[in-house]
Amino acid sequence: MRALTIRVLLLSLLIAHVAGMLAAREIVDRVAARIENDIILLSDIRALSRYQQFLDGKPETDSQILERLIDQWIVRTEATVSRFPQPSDADIERGVERVRKSFNSADEYEARKKQSGLSDAQVREMAAAQLYLSNYLDSRFRPGVQIDPKTIDDFYQKSVVPRAKARGEEPPPLDAARDLIREALVQRGINDQADQWLIESKARLHIEKFLDEAAK
Repeated sequence: MRALTIRVLLLSLLIAHVAGMLAAREIVDRVAARIENDIILLSDIRALSRYQQFLDGKPETDSQILERLIDQWIVRTEATVSRFPQPSDADIERGVERVRKSFNSADEYEARKKQSGLSDAQVREMAAAQLYLSNYLDSRFRPGVQIDPKTIDDFYQKSVVPRAKARGEEPPPLDAARDLIREALVQRGINDQADQWLIESKARLHIEKFLDEAAK
C-alpha cells in the first residue's frame, strides 16, 4: 500500500510539472491579436522587443510593438500576394552590415546583441524581414512621390542651413546637397503614403487585440 501511495504521489508531481511547463508555454505563445484568419502571438511581440532593445537600447511598449506587427502583417501579406521577390543573400548581408555600422564599435555591437539575447542568425533573420518590407513599400510608393526643385530649395533653407549653423558648421552648397535632400524628401513621401495606406487597410480588416489578456 505504501509503494502504491508513493507511485501515486510521484505521478501527481510529474503531472503537475508537465502542466506547469505547458502553462508556461501557453503564456509565451498566447494570442495577442487576430487579423482576419491569422494571429500575432505574444512571443512575436517579445521577439521584436528584443530586436528593438538591440538596435536602440530601449524597446517600445508592447502596445506600440503590436501596432508595428499589425502593420508588418499588412505589408507582408500584400507583398506575398503580389509575389514580391525576397532580398538576395548579398542584399541581406549588406543590410546586416548597415546594422553593424550603426553601432559605435564592433564591441558595442556584440555587447548589445548579447544583452538582448539575440544570435547572429536571429539578427540576420530580423534584418532580412525588415529589408523585405521596406523594399516592397519603396517599390509600391516611390513612383507616386514627386519632388519639385522649389521643395528642395525650401528644405535646404529651412532645415539644412539652420541645422548646420546651430552646430557651428558651414552648410554644404545646395548643389552638393541636392541629391541627398531629394532622397530624404522621397523617403518622407513614401512614409506618408504608406502610413495613409496602412490606416485605410486596417479600417477594412477584421482586427481583434487581446494584448491586455495575453500579458497577464
